[in-house]
Amino acid sequence: MARKSVLIILIISLSVLAILFLGESYSIDRELYANTFSVDAVYLEEKGYVEISFIDNSGKTNSVVLEILGMPESFQKKLMGSKFSERVLFSEPPKYGWKTTPVTFVVDHEDFGIIGIKTEIHTPGEPAPPIIFSKM
Repeated sequence: MARKSVLIILIISLSVLAILFLGESYSIDRELYANTFSVDAVYLEEKGYVEISFIDNSGKTNSVVLEILGMPESFQKKLMGSKFSERVLFSEPPKYGWKTTPVTFVVDHEDFGIIGIKTEIHTPGEPAPPIIFSKM
């Protein structure tokens, strides 16, 4: 009976350590990506477009596939280099808000490989929405 208890405690301890290690690893990666990549998508109503910007502070981005989902016809464009600003026409905000129109970046980076980045469009007075990073 004591042997089963020790085994159960050992399994639980190992599981907790594994979860902590994976969580710590994700946190370090997210911080590294956040310090390397800067993205934003701002809707300028008076001009009728969304201005999307991408900056790789390391300068090691080979290419980026930019995509805006949730539009009647999705926007997709492949861009080269570590920095760009792209204007995409929008006659009016989406009927159900900007959360229904995410902006995604698939980044081919020399050191990190393929990284996915997701953000949302916002207006100039609003705080920037969270940025989600994922290793692909």
